[in-house]
Amino acid sequence: MNATEEPAKGPVRELLRSPDFLRLWLVGAFANAMRWLEMLASGLFAYEITGSALAVAVVVAVRQLPLLFLGAFAGAISEAINRKLILMTALMVAAATSTILATLATTGHLELWHVAVGNLVSGTMWTTEMSTRRRMVGEAAGPHRIVPAIALDSATNALTRMVGPLLGGLAFQWLGMKGAYSLTALVQFAGAFALAGLVHPQVTRKLAIARIPAEIVEGLRYARTKPTILLVFAITVVTNLFAFCYSGLVAPLGLGEFHVSPALVGVLAAAEPTGALIGGALIAAGFLRMDRRLAFTGGAAFFMVALIVMAVSPSYWLALTVLILGGFGTAGFGNMQSTLMLTEAPPEMRSRLMGLVTVGIGTGPLGILAAGLLAAPLGPRGAVLAMAAVGLVLTASLAWALRQRATS
Repeated sequence: MNATEEPAKGPVRELLRSPDFLRLWLVGAFANAMRWLEMLASGLFAYEITGSALAVAVVVAVRQLPLLFLGAFAGAISEAINRKLILMTALMVAAATSTILATLATTGHLELWHVAVGNLVSGTMWTTEMSTRRRMVGEAAGPHRIVPAIALDSATNALTRMVGPLLGGLAFQWLGMKGAYSLTALVQFAGAFALAGLVHPQVTRKLAIARIPAEIVEGLRYARTKPTILLVFAITVVTNLFAFCYSGLVAPLGLGEFHVSPALVGVLAAAEPTGALIGGALIAAGFLRMDRRLAFTGGAAFFMVALIVMAVSPSYWLALTVLILGGFGTAGFGNMQSTLMLTEAPPEMRSRLMGLVTVGIGTGPLGILAAGLLAAPLGPRGAVLAMAAVGLVLTASLAWALRQRATS
C-alpha cells in the first residue's frame, strides 16, 4: 500500500460481513491447514521408515510437483469452467484420497509409496487454489476491498501453515498416520459441503482444450510487457526454488540436527508461518503501509537472510526464533504476490496469470529435491545455507535488472 493511501475504516470487519467472502475464507483456512498437516506427517513417516533426508524431500516434493506442470492449465480451465465446481471437486478428491490412506494405515498396510501417490493426487487438486479460490476471494471482496481481502487471506494462510504442522506433529506422535489422515479427510469433506451454498456469479467462456497452450502463451506475452508482473513471476520462482525448499528438510533438521521430538519438529515447521501471520495481520489491519514492490522483493530477501542464520544456529530455540522473524519477510512477499497480480492484470487474464504464478510456486519441489540431494554431502544445515545464499544473490540481481527495465 502506498504511503498516501489510507486504510479503509474497519476493512476486516466489513469483509467478514459478506457471507460469500466468509465462506471462501473459512473453507480455504481449514483446507490449507489440512494440506500442511499432511505434508509434515508424510515427511515424518518417510524419515521414520528410511532415516533418509532425500526420501523425505521426495515425498514432500511430489505433493507440490503438480503445480509446476499443471498450474498454467488449471488457470486457463478456471476461466472456462465454474470455479465453485472446480473448488468443490478438488476438496472431494483430496478428502477421498485421505480416506484411502487412513484406511491403509488402520489395517497396517500403509507403505511409503502409498503416501507418495496420495501426495501426488492431492497436490494435483491443489493446482487450482490460486486461479480459483484465491481469485474468488478477490472477486467476492470487490475492487475497493481487494488489498485488505488478500492480506487477510494471506495472513490466514500463514496461520494455517502454523497450525497445520503443529497438528501434524502432534497427530503423528499421538495418533499415528491413521489419525492424521482421518482428520484431514473429515475436514475436507466438510469444506466441500460448506461450499454448496456459495453464491458466486461469474462469466465463463467455452472451454477449448486445443486453445489452452495458445492462451498460456498469450498470458506470457502480456507478462513480458509489464515489468511488475514479470517481477512477481521471477521472484516467485527464486523464492520457491531456493527459500521454501527448507520445508522439505524440517524433519531431518528437527530429528537429526536438533534432536527434538516430532511435536517440536511441528513447532519448528510452524515458526516462519507464525511470523508471517503477525506481519500479515498488521498489513490487513492497515498498520503497515509500504511500497508494494518493495514489500514483495524485500520480504523475500529478508526471509532468505533468516534461513542463512537459522542454518548456522547452534540451538533449536535460536533457530526457532530466527524463523519467526523470517516470517515477517514472507508476510510481505505472500501478501503482495497476489495483490500485485490482481491489481496489475486485466480481469480477462487474471486466472491465466494467476495460473502462471502457480507454475512459479510449483518450482518449489525442484528446490526441495535439490536441497535433499545437497543434504547428503553437506548435511541438512549446509543444504539450507547453500540454497538460501544462491537465492539471495538471484533476488537482488533480478530486482535490480527489472527496476532498470521499468525506468528505461
